[in-house]
Amino acid sequence: MTAAQVDAFIRDGFVRLEAAFPRALAAQCRRLLWAQTGLDPRAPATWRQPVIRLPGSDAAALVRAANTRRLHGAFDQLVGVGRWRPRPTMGTFPIRFPSTVDPGDAGWHIDGSYALDGTYYANLWSHERALLMLFLFSDVGPDDAPTRIRVGSHLDVPRVLAIAGDRGMPFGHVVSLLPHVHRRRLTLATGRAGDVYLCHPFLVHAASWPHRGSAPRFIAQPPLAPVEALRLHRADGAYSPVETAVRIGLGLQRRPAPRPRKK
Repeated sequence: MTAAQVDAFIRDGFVRLEAAFPRALAAQCRRLLWAQTGLDPRAPATWRQPVIRLPGSDAAALVRAANTRRLHGAFDQLVGVGRWRPRPTMGTFPIRFPSTVDPGDAGWHIDGSYALDGTYYANLWSHERALLMLFLFSDVGPDDAPTRIRVGSHLDVPRVLAIAGDRGMPFGHVVSLLPHVHRRRLTLATGRAGDVYLCHPFLVHAASWPHRGSAPRFIAQPPLAPVEALRLHRADGAYSPVETAVRIGLGLQRRPAPRPRKK
């Protein structure tokens, strides 16, 4: 990625990596996912639910999509060389079908990272999650139930999680403690099959509905696993962009100045 894209990730909480994996591979993966649904892609009358969730898979095509050279290079830039683990699987897969029915899962949230007492939690050091990732396996336009994103919301989260200490808090409690987050600019995770949204683990996001398009939306939303939890005080100052954003949210450092555009 360019330096400007890395700066945008720190500022906005996400970056869209275009053509992160081949479109032909995305089509191959869609065929695998259709087979798992047990539904007929040629018979919309059989698509009776607004969303179906498929578990993670270690199918070779899906694992290839998760581990392209382009993605690995981006992980190095955002998380740090040697600070993340390659994906052994791909998933989960929320497949959203054209529907006006409330899917029941479209609330604003950050993703949980680790399980405690049967509930997923998040803490300031983002235990077990280096990135939130959205892999687009189908073309996603504004009518195709794209993921909604609150731009810059990842900078609001650290102060809330800091209060919760090492244990953290249930992920579903975080947004209720951010009274001003909904003033943040809204954007939609649209793009072409093969694009990947690389998101800060604290980014506030939500599903959208209704799905007004004509074809199901296929995405995967796996985490990128870290080698270690975030470190917010490094003697050498070698903070990753993920760590830098958390430090900015805590007031430990200033936001980077915008880079001048090349003429």
